[in-house]
Amino acid sequence: MNGIATPIVAAEAAPSRDFLRPRRSVSVVMVVYMTGEALEQSLACVLADPLVDELVVVDNGSAPVQAAQLRALSEQDSRVVLVAGQGNVGFAKGANLGARTAKGDLLVFLNPDAFLQPGCVAALVREIEDQPVPSIVGGRVLNPDRTEQRGARRGEITPISALLSMSGLAKAVPAWGRFEVHWEQDALPDQVAPAPTISGACFCMRREDFERVQGFDEGYFLHVEDVDLCWRVREAGGRVLFHPKAEVIHIGGASQTSRLKVEFHKGVGLARYFRKRAGASKGAKLAALILAPLVIGAAVARPLMRRAKKRA
Repeated sequence: MNGIATPIVAAEAAPSRDFLRPRRSVSVVMVVYMTGEALEQSLACVLADPLVDELVVVDNGSAPVQAAQLRALSEQDSRVVLVAGQGNVGFAKGANLGARTAKGDLLVFLNPDAFLQPGCVAALVREIEDQPVPSIVGGRVLNPDRTEQRGARRGEITPISALLSMSGLAKAVPAWGRFEVHWEQDALPDQVAPAPTISGACFCMRREDFERVQGFDEGYFLHVEDVDLCWRVREAGGRVLFHPKAEVIHIGGASQTSRLKVEFHKGVGLARYFRKRAGASKGAKLAALILAPLVIGAAVARPLMRRAKKRA
């Protein structure tokens, strides 16, 4: 794999392996699909962390050269467990497969184009242990320039808030500001704070928590499965928390999948999520069905509008 230059600024020195002893074992679960050059650095950051006991890589589909390199890595490092051959089964199903394969008591789910910063895993696993069952602790997801990434912490996602946020109207119209679901522009909390939704790019759960809510809903293929998981944790009486000091740099867009396809899956995922949340309410179900085409259309329109602006 060829490395890529990424501005990773070292945080405080990572703790020694004794910092949490006796402690529960930690497995990092990573789902890979045509990730590209970012994968090498992501893997290196994981394996450099002294608290990571195991790295489970679920290869949903890599180019032959990268697939061979993953096999070689799993043969060279006993901490690396490679799961391959299942084809592109989607993120949710792949993550569940990785969690079932993992032996750790604590599960850290990490995107393959995300780079753990020193102390990130330590902060996540230290915080999760004192939380009610079930709980999620999400990291602070940063852009390469270390600004907070959109989606790292989010409010309640409803059909109206999703439409107004995706369209930009929640920011453009002051009266609709309360519908903005993205909180990256808000003041950073001094300590761990509740948030309805955290990013699936980097988060931690105890194994028993993940199993209690039955893992990811495999009805989602790509995107929104993290939103759904956070909602189900809260519905089960647990907590969803944002950790401002558990930092990870996320490249984003590193997958070679087309942006139009990605946004389509996001729109379909949101439509599914709203139908689930509607429950037995006939009115809410009808509203979700009516708004589904608008949500999918708004999602797909974003990459098309970006493409049009570039051409202009």
